[in-house]
Amino acid sequence: MARPSISLHLCLAVLAMAAAASEAGFYDQFDVVGSGNNVRVNDDGLAQQVALTLDQGNGGSGFSSKDKYLYGEFSVQMKLIGGNSAGTVTSFYLTSGEGDGHDEIDIEFMGNLSGDPYVMNTNVWASGDGKKEHQFYLWFDPTADFHTYKIVWNPKNIIFQVDDVPVRTFKKYDDLPYPSSQPMMVHATLWDGSYWATRHGDVKIDWSQAPFVVNYRGYSSNGCVSSGGSSACPAGSDAWMNTELGGKALGTVAWAESKYMSYDYCTDGWRFPNGFPAECTRN
Repeated sequence: MARPSISLHLCLAVLAMAAAASEAGFYDQFDVVGSGNNVRVNDDGLAQQVALTLDQGNGGSGFSSKDKYLYGEFSVQMKLIGGNSAGTVTSFYLTSGEGDGHDEIDIEFMGNLSGDPYVMNTNVWASGDGKKEHQFYLWFDPTADFHTYKIVWNPKNIIFQVDDVPVRTFKKYDDLPYPSSQPMMVHATLWDGSYWATRHGDVKIDWSQAPFVVNYRGYSSNGCVSSGGSSACPAGSDAWMNTELGGKALGTVAWAESKYMSYDYCTDGWRFPNGFPAECTRN
């Protein structure tokens, strides 16, 4: 996933983040990319609220966790941009960095023209090997209210959930790349992805619609914090550390794929003329 050059201007939108996972203040938990003078934080010790928006001339806005994790369960509630949001990208993801060999787990929302459905893009990078997108339309209007988006990452698989409904699982195979050795930070961003986000970049941002506002709240993390070459897992980590999808949950994945999937890299012969990635024949 390409990353924008971030020049922050944070105002107007609300990011309400519950302190269920931690009682620490916002600046104890997160770093803001760019000048702190461009950030409004309302932190009463129980919840954090941060203004987040995108205006013309600014590369985007976002924040990242101070902690790095090697496995965990991460979720946030989001209310997406209403109206004509074409060209914008809203994301909630984990990444080990920007290098060629980085690991990354993505949930991204590509903006839409008014009346068109949003596209939720999920992707996994392992040791720099990416191009593993599954994209979905959603069965609700993600701009009308808050909905919960969750990533479960453990040594066996990665699970993507929407309102506790599993929509995708990415399994680990011993002979194939899998994010299992590089600690990752949690990120949330809003940025200008006009060059690729909407109809493969054919539709650009209409800046007359700015400012574009995304609301986040209810952030929760339960992960193994990595420091000094080792990781410490919190109490309760057994709830997600060995989680794999069973019959009923796999049924919801099949339902999401049959009803709402708009792109599957394992069927894109143009992208992979020499054969599909190995995991495509095993899942």
